[in-house]
Amino acid sequence: MVQYGYFLSSEEHGPTELVEQARMAEHAGFTSLWISDHYHPWNDAQGQSPFVWSVVGALSRATSLPVETAVTCPTMRLHPAVTAQAAATAAVQLGGRFRLGAGSGEALNEHIFGDAWPQASVRLDMLEEAVQVMRKLFTGEQVSHHGRHYTVENARLYTVPDEPVPIDVSGFGPAATELAGRIGDGFVTMVPDAEAVERFRRSGGDMKPVRGGLKVCWSTDRDEAVRTAHRLWANEQLPGELPQILPTPRHFEQAAQLVTPERVAENVTCGDDLDAHLSAINAYKDSGFDAVYISQIGPDQRGFFDFYRTQVLPQLPQ
Repeated sequence: MVQYGYFLSSEEHGPTELVEQARMAEHAGFTSLWISDHYHPWNDAQGQSPFVWSVVGALSRATSLPVETAVTCPTMRLHPAVTAQAAATAAVQLGGRFRLGAGSGEALNEHIFGDAWPQASVRLDMLEEAVQVMRKLFTGEQVSHHGRHYTVENARLYTVPDEPVPIDVSGFGPAATELAGRIGDGFVTMVPDAEAVERFRRSGGDMKPVRGGLKVCWSTDRDEAVRTAHRLWANEQLPGELPQILPTPRHFEQAAQLVTPERVAENVTCGDDLDAHLSAINAYKDSGFDAVYISQIGPDQRGFFDFYRTQVLPQLPQ
């Protein structure tokens, strides 16, 4: 059975708006929440970047839905010991309804202290060690760790949930996907890629959950929706490792000049055609995903939730 969640965009919306959107998502019939974790937006047009852990605390009081970060990088901007404390507190606040999505990050968010940005293989090695550290701390026992990348001395989390926080690992290429299968409690990715799901399963993912993110731009005016998606999220169409290595929103704005509105129209579901929205979501189900989290691009959140509540969600297999 596929679950349908809502993906809260910390790049586009401030904390108060995100909490209100979470309430609307629950009312519309979505069954869980993702929330992005960024220090910067991808571009200045998006315009926001609230501290995700403050927002998660507010979400715990505003809705009854499970929450997951999609995704947190626990390797540079936040030490894994601090990330573990934040995640454990969030899980307590949410009564066990919290999962930590973890990934190797992007220079956009993680280079802010002036540290060198490692190559991908090193970042994945750092992520693997960070997950080890966090899992030790989730036990509530005192932890000392002296590893290749991290040192922890005499650390203990006193506020921990009854069960350790599940850690889902994000992956886009083969190496990250295989790492997710080996160390993750689940797999997070942003495209309906059946081959990646199969690679995750072969690498140790077995029956662990696979969760995907999908951005759409609902509007009664498809042309206007395409313009909105192009203005705010052209960066999503950049190829390869470029999104992991560009350091500032301005660099993304420069690179996104190469992305045409026509390319966005081809790759992002825009407008109010019911079949188009259903097809985009069902692509995840057909690729073997267990959950898909839909995010509305742009300011018309209320129109999107009305459309999904009355037309889209009732048509999806439950």
